[in-house]
Amino acid sequence: MTGSVKAAPTARNDRRDHLVGLATNQVTILIGVMIILIGIFSLLEPKFFSVPTANNILTDWGSVALIAVGQTFVIISGGIDLSVGAIVGLSGVVAAWTMANGLGLDQTVKGADAAPGLLVGGLVAVGVGLAVGLVNAFLINVLKIVPFIATLATMGACLGFSVIISSGAPIGSANDFSLISAMDPKANPFSWAILGVIVVIAIAGLFLHKSRFGLYTYAIGSNSFAASAAGINVKRHLTMVYALSGALAGLAGMFVYIRLGAGSPSSGTGRELDAIAAVVIGGASLMGGIGRIWGTILGALILFTVQSGLIMVGVAPDWKKVVVAVLIAAAVSAQVLQNRNGRK
Repeated sequence: MTGSVKAAPTARNDRRDHLVGLATNQVTILIGVMIILIGIFSLLEPKFFSVPTANNILTDWGSVALIAVGQTFVIISGGIDLSVGAIVGLSGVVAAWTMANGLGLDQTVKGADAAPGLLVGGLVAVGVGLAVGLVNAFLINVLKIVPFIATLATMGACLGFSVIISSGAPIGSANDFSLISAMDPKANPFSWAILGVIVVIAIAGLFLHKSRFGLYTYAIGSNSFAASAAGINVKRHLTMVYALSGALAGLAGMFVYIRLGAGSPSSGTGRELDAIAAVVIGGASLMGGIGRIWGTILGALILFTVQSGLIMVGVAPDWKKVVVAVLIAAAVSAQVLQNRNGRK
């Protein structure tokens, strides 16, 4: 009898703890914020709640989501990658140059005939990003330069090379290879390009949360010395992390190229800030060891929902960077308060 009396409160406490944990879960909070934002902007502008608006948001979100996924791995490992935005521009320019000059593809090549060239262009873009990621890893692991400075240096180099290769002008045309059709909604509001991004994100999420690679990434970000003592090859792992970040940024460069129909040296400008904002809003700690792919993806969606909503209600686009800065500050402040409450 006594045992059954004690069991009931324990069961109730367990259910209460489960509900409290669910309510305070980062992903749950972000979903709630998304619903509130959609509701507010829909009231202010009824056209906001529509399939075309959702497609526009997802199209803006796609390239940054790819960059942010790579940035999530980097930040969880305790680093940061400022070069990803410049990689987007450089990889798009190099891919465009390769397709226009190396393969001889021009505006007369359409539809299925352009597919092999686009595949080569995509591989080139990913290869460029991968190469820059390996350079970042070399600067960090071998030359012992802190990630902030190392990736800042490669950011400048990538920006310079993209301008040199393109002579400062976009390579290609909005009509090239019938690219814009790849962004048309096929399963409203999703285009083929967005569906491809979602597949990449799902694979990366499984990789981070269900594999030894992800476990090592969290371990290094939490305490690199302890991780090394446990037998993890920290330098080799960080090399793979920065290579992955660069490769995903290169893939994002191809995404932007497909969207614009041209490779432009300025196409990635500011995207590194958007990616960092998405990761931080998603709950990752800039100190390392904490973060989730799904939080990052929701963080990016919130970011572009706010930006699109503000534009639709008449706020000037120039306020975008201010909004991003405010969201980063708010997310970091929330983390600080949460950590203080946790210590209490």
